[in-house]
Amino acid sequence: MTRFQFLTAFILFLVWSHVMAIDEPPYTVVRADDTLEVRHYEPYLVAETLVDASADEAGNQGFRILAGYIFGGNNGAQRIEMTAPVALTPTKIAMTAPVAQRASAGGYLIQFAMPRKWTLETLPVPTDPRVTLRAMPARTIAVIRYSGFWSQSRYEDHLKTLKDALAQRGQTWHGEPVWARYDPPWKPWFLRRNEIWLELD
Repeated sequence: MTRFQFLTAFILFLVWSHVMAIDEPPYTVVRADDTLEVRHYEPYLVAETLVDASADEAGNQGFRILAGYIFGGNNGAQRIEMTAPVALTPTKIAMTAPVAQRASAGGYLIQFAMPRKWTLETLPVPTDPRVTLRAMPARTIAVIRYSGFWSQSRYEDHLKTLKDALAQRGQTWHGEPVWARYDPPWKPWFLRRNEIWLELD
């Protein structure tokens, strides 16, 4: 995908997301209070990519890579509807030779949820080898929601609030937190929907 094609696709996405409701993975609310919400997610599909960079740069790089896939970077050059959220999860990225002394490095897994009408058998195959398609299992997630800018300090503050609230309830979790962003960058900061997810035991 050329720079012009990407910019055109991104502008279309901004207009599209402004005039249309964006699909989300299906879930039911198990319980909710003033601090957090517990949701049960049904299985859904994602397109994902691993990026070895800081959180901000990984988000930007990952978005470009995955946007390339859904805007036609696949066999058949099919367009796939944009969904929400864009999820960012810290992970360990296994390195391969010849950088043998660097067995692992910090990085981020960036995911786009796929629209519900697709299956792994019907989703077009990515032409970019950095994009992988995967089925996410059913799971129960604790969620804290907040508005505002996408800053690391705000993320860390809200993650601490979520963990403290779960600890007070005697609820345990596992895995890395997921930073879920629902809105494009042009949306006013006070209207943005940001979430942090922790998978419950």
